[in-house]
Amino acid sequence: MLKNKIKFSFYVLGISVLNSLLFHLPFFKFVLNNIDYHTFVGGFMVFSLFLMAVVANFFAFYMLLFRSGIVGRILMCIIFLINAVALYFINTYGVIIDESMIGNVLNTNYAESSSFFSFKLLGYLIFLGFIPGYFILTIQVVKESVKKCLLLLAGSLLFILVFVFANSSNWLWIDKNSKTLGGLVMPWSYTVNTALFYIHKNQTNRKEILLPKATMGNNDKAVVILVIGESARQENFSLYGYGKNTNPLLSKIDNVHTFRANSCATYTTAGVKCILQHQDSNDFYEILPNYLYRNNVDVVWRTTNWGEPPVHVRDYQTRDKLMRECNGEDCGYDEILVSGLKERISASRKNKVLIVLHTSTSHGPTYNKKYPKKFEVFSPVCNSVELSKCSRQELINAYDNTIVYTDYILSQVIGELKELKGYRSSMIYVSDHGESLGEKNLYMHGLPVSLAPKQQYEIPFIVWSSGGPAIKNDQLVSQSYVFHSVLRFLGVKSPVYDEKMSIFK
Repeated sequence: MLKNKIKFSFYVLGISVLNSLLFHLPFFKFVLNNIDYHTFVGGFMVFSLFLMAVVANFFAFYMLLFRSGIVGRILMCIIFLINAVALYFINTYGVIIDESMIGNVLNTNYAESSSFFSFKLLGYLIFLGFIPGYFILTIQVVKESVKKCLLLLAGSLLFILVFVFANSSNWLWIDKNSKTLGGLVMPWSYTVNTALFYIHKNQTNRKEILLPKATMGNNDKAVVILVIGESARQENFSLYGYGKNTNPLLSKIDNVHTFRANSCATYTTAGVKCILQHQDSNDFYEILPNYLYRNNVDVVWRTTNWGEPPVHVRDYQTRDKLMRECNGEDCGYDEILVSGLKERISASRKNKVLIVLHTSTSHGPTYNKKYPKKFEVFSPVCNSVELSKCSRQELINAYDNTIVYTDYILSQVIGELKELKGYRSSMIYVSDHGESLGEKNLYMHGLPVSLAPKQQYEIPFIVWSSGGPAIKNDQLVSQSYVFHSVLRFLGVKSPVYDEKMSIFK
């Protein structure tokens, strides 16, 4: 324990400066790369932003610590630990901690989050979290009066106002880049965006907006298997012209059609929501499986993933449930979703059937663990969660093997449908979003669409059918086409059906 006491205001100021120095390098790197800091105006702006970060944190930290004692110090230590984790992901994967990224974090389960552990992350926690936390807890301070507290807080607010006025000419630039700047400043990136996430979630989930009642246009027996991919990017499918043969099986199957498509978002929750709703909207409309189930269609949802909107169907099967009925070494992978599909469809007492398979095949960072070893056709592969440590070839090889495995799963689905008797059947495969593999030093996904490279939103949209409505020759489609295409193929008539958004004529 340090013997010399320091004034409380200097203690808080030291924490604020330390926070700015330790955790804002990506913030200032972005600023320096996007303005001319050699000019007086540019240099003044960089200096002002640093002072603003210190003063804003001083204001918040002072209020947090003034009367809270040890509890406040513990909270401050937690903030530094979270800052360290956030900085690790920013530096390692090139993410921005905005509201969509918070949604990713809050919808991540233990199995996925544990795959990100590395010794580099442990180093961040120790040197940027625990060591500063020790001093935060042990430094002795001289308490200050309430009057001085109010004066310091008022002075901080005055400085913030002066900052706003002095940088009035730069507000257009700041506003234009506000999402990126806000996602790189600690701890406001995750505290403010977490609050916004829950506010918006409560607004959208207040009540599902039910769609108008649907009717059956015919009594023909029809089945659609909708396969929702995970982190599959279009440019790594040989069906779309990729140089490596990542689709050796689908390329040999007749009646396989590909469409170029863009995702609505670059993270799972929004991407899946967009796939299942009749239009891209911030409102929470009734999703496809719920709508069809409510209108007397037999609906089955099988998943090895998470992050979908609330699914209200009786036959909802998770990985754990499917594992109980599966035997073999490959049950731990996504092909478990295909197990017993033909038998389940044949046992249905209804003429219209929708099966949704929500996969997790290409989710990083451990791409090499997403497929059985026999599908490792491209090597060597990346074996590290720190993707930047792998060579580009190793990383792409590991990812391409997940596409090869996806190709196998889709061919299995088509094989099951071909063996059905008396049904006209279709398979629709569309990914929730794409993936970055080191382009521009970005990894995985989650950037806002306005900032994301095309690899994070250009996705595969693959269709096979055994008969029924002919397939259109549209060049570019969206995820929202899924809703209308499924209705058209099954022969479901609905007031919300849009012929222009169906891939079937």
